[in-house]
Amino acid sequence: MHLDSIQADRHVAVKILRNVPWYSKAIHNEIQVLQDLKKSDPNRTQHCVQMLEWFEYQGHVCIVFELLGLSTYDFIKGNCFWPFTLEHIRQMAYQICKSVNFLHQNKLIHTDLKPENILLVNSDYTYEYNLKLERYERRLKNTDIKVADFGSATYDDEDHSRLVSTRPYRAPEVILALGWSQSCDVWSIGCILIEYYLGHAVFGHRKSLGQKRRYFHRARLDSDGHRFAGRCVPSWCKPLKEFVTCQNLDHRNLFDLLQMLEYDPAKRITLEEALKHPFFSPLKRQKRKLPPVAEKADADVTLKRQKKY
Repeated sequence: MHLDSIQADRHVAVKILRNVPWYSKAIHNEIQVLQDLKKSDPNRTQHCVQMLEWFEYQGHVCIVFELLGLSTYDFIKGNCFWPFTLEHIRQMAYQICKSVNFLHQNKLIHTDLKPENILLVNSDYTYEYNLKLERYERRLKNTDIKVADFGSATYDDEDHSRLVSTRPYRAPEVILALGWSQSCDVWSIGCILIEYYLGHAVFGHRKSLGQKRRYFHRARLDSDGHRFAGRCVPSWCKPLKEFVTCQNLDHRNLFDLLQMLEYDPAKRITLEEALKHPFFSPLKRQKRKLPPVAEKADADVTLKRQKKY
């Protein structure tokens, strides 16, 4: 490959993938997914990171991307792990749901959604004083995001590896080796949104103690005290609603949207349903005020899957 299509004075980001034999297939799968997305979203309305080119250097594959800002995780970390405002969560959440729904409609599962893989288009910020908490906090100037890192993305008709997702964002059905589908992405998004709300991950990085079956009784989570695990689960866990920091309608709507964290994937909300949720109603009222040209540019694009390697 060559870089003639990239302006000489343009700043870009380069992802370098080492020349490791066992990783070769995964590298080319990622390139193919990125090529599919690039061809299918020419107007860049689906909030997926865009590959500009790729090439090999001494056997190492280098993928060239548009230059973006910090990841949402790095922004929170740089802000002393203070949470995003609810309005910023709403704006970013809608874009994430729209982007991943676009993948799902076209038979693609991301499988590794986490704050590190949600990139800010521009991470410039201002300092604002939080009167209630008596502190200065960073406030984003622009909440536009892009979903990144398609290295583990899997089409519906491809082999599904047994283990996917980073541990704090891993769906229960993956942990229990029950098989997984597009709904595992929905769980991950739920984990991301509550992390944006609280400033920290709800599910820790520690491995489960002992065998998974130890925490189940008659194929259900043992929370009724039948065994040792049944006595421990209630002491470790609390209902999701107890994380709400304010009882106004916007906060309640966000936590209603977090049906994404339903244990049973068959009962979990879909992203198509999520995009119609009342939590996003203020954004839709704003969209109605857009001129016709902006409305057209924001229309959905159909992903035309290309031939695989």
